[in-house]
Amino acid sequence: MQQAGDAGPDAATDAGRPRAPGPIRRAIARVLVRGTDAGMRWVTRLLGASPTAGREKISEAELRDLVAANTVLRGEERQLIADVLTAAARHVRELMVPRTEVVFLDAGLPIADALQLVRDARHSRFPVIQGSSDDVVGFVHLRDLTIRPERDDVVAVGQLTREVKRLPTSKKVLTALSEMRREGHHLAVVVDEYGGTAGIVTLEDLIEELVGEIHDEYDVEPEPLPVGGAAPAEVDGRLNLADFAELVGLVLPPGPYETVGGFLMCRLGRLPAVGDEVPLAGWRLAVRALDGRRVARVTLTRTAVPTGAGGDESGAAG
Repeated sequence: MQQAGDAGPDAATDAGRPRAPGPIRRAIARVLVRGTDAGMRWVTRLLGASPTAGREKISEAELRDLVAANTVLRGEERQLIADVLTAAARHVRELMVPRTEVVFLDAGLPIADALQLVRDARHSRFPVIQGSSDDVVGFVHLRDLTIRPERDDVVAVGQLTREVKRLPTSKKVLTALSEMRREGHHLAVVVDEYGGTAGIVTLEDLIEELVGEIHDEYDVEPEPLPVGGAAPAEVDGRLNLADFAELVGLVLPPGPYETVGGFLMCRLGRLPAVGDEVPLAGWRLAVRALDGRRVARVTLTRTAVPTGAGGDESGAAG
């Protein structure tokens, strides 16, 4: 029979185990921690020091190692972190719609003519220019053109122009995303080093770099993914180098270009023509279609014998 003074078999186990704090103690602890942290920040600001002074900076490689070693993160969380780290190294020039693909509206264009021009467009915001695409004075939204009062003195696009944000081509994607969200901009004009218009980028473009494609009823149907992990037989000439490497598994050498079409033009050393081919690392890239002077479609063919070191074959067949 167990004696009254005997605490039982669980007593020894519980004796060395700290008792979990109750809800009141936890609430008090949170208040004390927050108060201490706020006090430390106030003191460091008062002394003119940085609250983060003395903290070691962590490199991207170290952060990737921490993520890889973490056993709590789920697969989609790891992928999101990886996408953020990748986006942090990219520039807006890699995501922008080039000026040749942008629908510009002249400030003096009558509203009725502007509606005819944009009715087949698959986006809703249009840069407004003053004569030249290098002189962007603002932008208009589609609803500015379509939803008009019955009695309205507005006759030209320039009277509806809204302020537009400008970003340099060298701007990092995450920085641009933060700025546009904070300032409430959905469209930005991308400006090159000479002050000219290189293209436009939207808030959606930047967000898609982190979370993947966002499709709506105005988007063109995405190209079907290859079956069984095989590389596609044909790609869009506007595909940027990073997306091309991920889709095909072939890394194009860096150069003064951002797209597959730009790579072909650089290798050819002239304006491309339909049928032009460029061999590279066991592949043959051929111009299938042009849109004006731009490479619109590129076919991909595996060659029988891979190229040598560096995967660079000289010459191009026209």
